[in-house]
Amino acid sequence: MSDAYDYFKAHAVAAVRRARSLPFGRLKYKQRTVARVYHLLAKEAAFGPNVDHLDDFRAARKAERQIQDNR
Repeated sequence: MSDAYDYFKAHAVAAVRRARSLPFGRLKYKQRTVARVYHLLAKEAAFGPNVDHLDDFRAARKAERQIQDNR
C-alpha cells in the first residue's frame, strides 16, 4: 500500500463519521458523497502514482469545506 492510499482512506473514514453525525438532509447527503469520492481516490491510489490524484483530492477538500461552512 502507498502513503496516498492510507491518507485518502483516513479522510474517507473521517468524512463518513462526519456524515453520520449530521441530521438527515442535504448536508448529510453531500458529506456522504464526499466520503465516496475519498473512497474512490483511495482505491485508485492503490494502483496508480500518487501525483495523479492531487487535483481530485483538492476538489473533494473544497467541497467538504463548503459543507462545513453551511452548518
